[in-house]
This record gives sequence, structure tokens and C-alpha cells, in this order.
Amino acid sequence: MEIRLATVDDAQAIYDIEQQSFSVPWSLESVLAELEGADNKLYMVICEENHIVGYAGAWLVYDEGQITNIAILPSARGKGYGSKLTKELIDECLNRGMHEIFLEVRISNLPALAMYRNLGFTVKGIRKDYYSEPKEDAYIMSLVSEEIE
Repeated sequence: MEIRLATVDDAQAIYDIEQQSFSVPWSLESVLAELEGADNKLYMVICEENHIVGYAGAWLVYDEGQITNIAILPSARGKGYGSKLTKELIDECLNRGMHEIFLEVRISNLPALAMYRNLGFTVKGIRKDYYSEPKEDAYIMSLVSEEIE
């Protein structure tokens, strides 16, 4: 198992994971736009036997990180990859000067909620009707750097 920074060459694999993980996945063009050059974005992949099985990303704005997506291929779930990848993403955000990290998660996504809580995230609020297909509220969760150092 290897975790590394994502590159533009990883776009197709990330797109494929998107298709299998989300009801409204990003287009290949959107994935490429996220991976191309900006200093305010951070994407990482997790590989198993040299194949990408998951990815995670964040936008970096001033001293805050906003996790965009975390996704693991259905065939690779249940192995702790999501937690390992998210820990690495958090560490990289902290290394880049982020003091608080935010994310949104479906209120029905109990495995993700448990993982985020285990990593130290706490619920800060609810975004009504944040998700579509199916329509659902999201918890707003955050992690403050002082809580994990």
C-alpha cells in the first residue's frame, strides 16, 4: 500500500473511482481541472499493488482546508484505506499551514461519520438539502489543528 500526491496522469483512475462512488460524480474534465497546477488544491491517491484504489482531495484557502472528496473503490473498502488516506491528507494540510479542516458528509453515511469522528472531526452544523440524487442533508464537520497535535 502506497499513498502519494496525485498527478494529472491519475485523472482517469480518479474519474473511474468517482463513477463508482458517487450518485453525482465529477466529469473527467472536472477531475483534470482539480489536478492541474493550482497551489490551493491538494489531491492524494492510495495504491494497492501499483493500482489506484482511492483518492482524497482538499481545497486550501488561507489557513483552512476544505475536503472535497474521499473515495475508495467498492472492491477495496473495509481495509482501512479511507482512514489511512484521510490521515495523510490531514497531515499534508497541516504541513501546508492549515489550522482547521472542514468537510460535508451525508447524514446517512454512517461508515464515513464513524471514520471522521475517530480522526477527531466534530459536527459543527447541518446543510439542508446539500446533496441531490438522493436529496439529503449534510453534516458540516471540522477538525482544528490544536485538537490533533
